[in-house]
Order: sequence, then structure tokens, then C-alpha cells
Amino acid sequence: MKTKNQNKSILTQKSLDYLVIGHLTADLTEDGTELGGTVAFSGLTGQALGLETGIITSCADDLDTEGLDNLQLFKITSNQTTTFKNISDGVHRDQYLYHIADPITKDMLPAFLHPPAIIHLGPVANEVDPAILDAFPDSLKCLTPQGWFRRRNQDNKVELHPWQNWEKIISKAEAVVISIDDVQKDEEIISKMAAATPVFVVTENYLGARVYWNNDARFINAPEVKYLDDTGSGDIFAAAFFYRYYMTRDPWEAGRFAVLLASWSVTSKRLESIPNSDEIKKAKQELMAH
Repeated sequence: MKTKNQNKSILTQKSLDYLVIGHLTADLTEDGTELGGTVAFSGLTGQALGLETGIITSCADDLDTEGLDNLQLFKITSNQTTTFKNISDGVHRDQYLYHIADPITKDMLPAFLHPPAIIHLGPVANEVDPAILDAFPDSLKCLTPQGWFRRRNQDNKVELHPWQNWEKIISKAEAVVISIDDVQKDEEIISKMAAATPVFVVTENYLGARVYWNNDARFINAPEVKYLDDTGSGDIFAAAFFYRYYMTRDPWEAGRFAVLLASWSVTSKRLESIPNSDEIKKAKQELMAH
């Protein structure tokens, strides 16, 4: 078993294009325990897009991370792994949170010889210290703050709560993706958040997404697809959006690209939904036609 320091040296040997920080999760499903979490879905999507990708996470040593073998994984050992159960029909989702791994703080970060091109904070259970953004002044700083909107009640059911101190945090980011469900469809808070960061995206499940940029907003419709499982689709969207925005600096194009890949992802189950090379090529070609 690798020690923390060994992982640290492995992580810093190569410069990273994309670094995702948050908890890997153990998701309880009908088929048993499956690997999940924003860092898994976004990280594997970044890799599929050709990015040298790293993950900083906190989980128990017994979590099976075999599917992440080709990513640079920095693991902070915790006594337990963040454990969820999701019940979704593609429109509504009930979520239960049974265990939470140790938080990830700024002082736990490995040293990087070269800053990652893209840094993505992807909390799922209020576990990521927002001060981590300050450690990467030269990276494109991206957020999917869904985990900062969540708390669990006495029955372990996840409930939505206002994101505390969001003004201070969001102003440090250059691109932010939320779900309309994160803010309980509150258009007033959406407007305030959109005004506080350069690029702001609100995903709206099977309908598509809206992108805010330069005091303008555009809605990008999603194609109709045959729904199977939407687990991770928002994380796939985010990684695709951040990648395409970094490459083109065009949020409209990034939005179209991400909507396509996220929409196609719901036709497959869980980590099988990571975009393949044909889907990525098709999404890029469709953009070129616009």
C-alpha cells in the first residue's frame, strides 16, 4: 500500500492539466457498492478528454479505486468513506448520506512543481475547504459547489441548505456550475451568483443549461435521449464545460459541448456513462456546425 508521501511524489512528477478535489464516495445501489463522487465522474471525464488528470480525495483505505488507475490519485486516509444512496427517476432525486470521510483542507495539499491548468473544487458533503482556491493563483479556478448546499437530517436524508458565505467564495472562482435544484429554483439567488463570477452556469436536468457571461445569458437545449441513469451527469457536464471553456474561452461553445456530453451520459449507467472518443468527436463536430 502506498504511503501518503509516495502518492505525493507520484502526483507531482507530471504537470497536471486538470485537478479535481473532493470526496470519492461509496454509493449504495441495487447492484452493490459502486464508486462515485464528483471527483470520480469529473476526473474520468477529464481523462477521456485527453487531460492529464489528478484527484485529491479523502477516503478509507478499503475503498476500491481500481477504475481510477490511470489518474494521478492523492489519497488522504480517513477512517471511513463518504457513503451515499441515491434514488432518482431522472426528474426527482432523494439522497441519503450515511458516512462522511475527513475534510480536505489547504494544508493537506501536495506541492506542485507546476500549477494545474484547471483546478476544480467538487465538494459532495461540505468536505472541501474553500481556502484551497487561494493556493492556485495561476490556475483556472472552477467550482461545482453542490456539496456546500447540503446537510443531512437525523434520518440521514440529504436536505438543501443555503450555501454559507457564498459571496466571498464565488468571487475567487472564474467558472461556476450549479444545478437549479441546488438553489431550489430561486431566481433571485441565481441572479446574484451570476453577477458575482465571470462565468456562471445553471444546469436544468433533462431540459439543458443556461450560461451567464458578460451580462448576457443563453439557454442551451438538451437533445431528447432515452433515460437510464443520471448519476454523475452533472459532474460530466462540469468537466466538459471547464475543459471546453479553458480551450476556447467561449462559454457559449463550452455550454453546447457540455450539454451534449451530459445528455448522452444518462443513456448509460454510472461510470459507464463517461464520454467515449466517438461522443467527444461528435460533440466537437456539432459545435463546428454552429
